[in-house]
Amino acid sequence: MEQLEGRILKALGGFYYVEAGEKVYECRARGLFRKQDTTPLVGDRVRIELTEEGKGYVVEILPRKNSLIRPPLANLDQLLFVCSVADPAPNLFVLDKLIALAEYKDIEPVVVATKTDLGESAEFAGTYRRAGIPVIEVCNQTGEGAEQVREALAGRLSAFCGNSGVGKSSLLNRVDPRLELPTGGISQKLGRGRHTTRHVELFHVQGGLVADTPGFSSVDLDRCETILKDQLQFCFREFAPYQDRCRFTGCSHTREKGCAVLEALERGEIAPSRHESYKALYESAKNIKEWKQKDQGEGGRP
Repeated sequence: MEQLEGRILKALGGFYYVEAGEKVYECRARGLFRKQDTTPLVGDRVRIELTEEGKGYVVEILPRKNSLIRPPLANLDQLLFVCSVADPAPNLFVLDKLIALAEYKDIEPVVVATKTDLGESAEFAGTYRRAGIPVIEVCNQTGEGAEQVREALAGRLSAFCGNSGVGKSSLLNRVDPRLELPTGGISQKLGRGRHTTRHVELFHVQGGLVADTPGFSSVDLDRCETILKDQLQFCFREFAPYQDRCRFTGCSHTREKGCAVLEALERGEIAPSRHESYKALYESAKNIKEWKQKDQGEGGRP
């Protein structure tokens, strides 16, 4: 039988819709995946075997660079964290935790600050830019900044994360009106309401792929992904220049004498809010055992 290589764009009701070449094939998964305790995910590069009816079977999942449990996505290039600077104000600890999780999964974090017409964004944006994290500021009233978001999506596999009320769906509709995401009520394109069963689907936008996950919030990542304490320091990229300069090996960067990270904090080279988030996450991570990660998706740091 003919075999093709493609990418899963949608998974729904036991069927996988795989784009290979110029066509999308409706496929089932071979039983071998159940034996291997593996499930194909949206975003997976796969090999399919075509049937005479023009449908197919997923016969192989090609190596993943990362994956998330909820939403079930694989091979993400970037996560765009949409935060309003006002109404509601951003929760810096939650944002820092999500950014750390993205770093842990080797997914590039991008902060999108919305509602800049309602509040001052310079200090908030500056905190993350100094940490080396890309920030895009968007005015919901004028749409200024939406073009930068559109450019950031070009050629990449992306997903948006943001709680309700931050203007995520409105932003996506500005980026590509064809998505017709609901900003309240029912989606014209997707035909489902806010509380109906959701599936993840990839759409072509700007030569890239964007996951339609309008319900993807901080709770999703927080509930399903964890970082062990020894790996946490590597998930705050602004620590990198100082990690090897500490007086003692195994430094936790929380209270030790001779800690280069703490010295950088004192000099104003690391934002206090970021380090406070790190300390809180470190205290929480001390109680996490390695066995708790055994069922997590691929893509975490070794």
